[in-house]
Amino acid sequence: MAEAWPSLFRVAVGLFWLYFASQKWQGVAWMHPLINRAAASNPIPGLHEVLVQIVAPNWFLFAVAQGAAETVVAVLLLLGLASRWAGILGFLLALNLSLTVAFAVSDVGSRWLYYLALLVNAQVIVSGPGPVALARFSWVPAWLR
Repeated sequence: MAEAWPSLFRVAVGLFWLYFASQKWQGVAWMHPLINRAAASNPIPGLHEVLVQIVAPNWFLFAVAQGAAETVVAVLLLLGLASRWAGILGFLLALNLSLTVAFAVSDVGSRWLYYLALLVNAQVIVSGPGPVALARFSWVPAWLR
């Protein structure tokens, strides 16, 4: 059973990203005020300016890109394909959320969700797909393993 833990963990992280991706499948209009609030409240010099001058005016593009990337990460992790690459993309998505949206959350205690996402994606990068993954089949192209 111990050998299966990396696979189970990978699937759990995939479900995490699938949940957040699915929030954007019916539309991203709800993200507009969130992105504006995140830009206005971000305390990091340089990043604050990028959010205000580039991201907030082009919020729709960035919201759709976030949803698409979350969907890609979720599908790859659930199937066990390119798991380490999906973990890297998930780590970057989580870093994005940790440095932007986490500061817009009024409840400081709930920020841990954004920081926890960094750790779980880092674990996927380190542990790989585990034994139960499509990447284990020989017919899967090398770039998806």
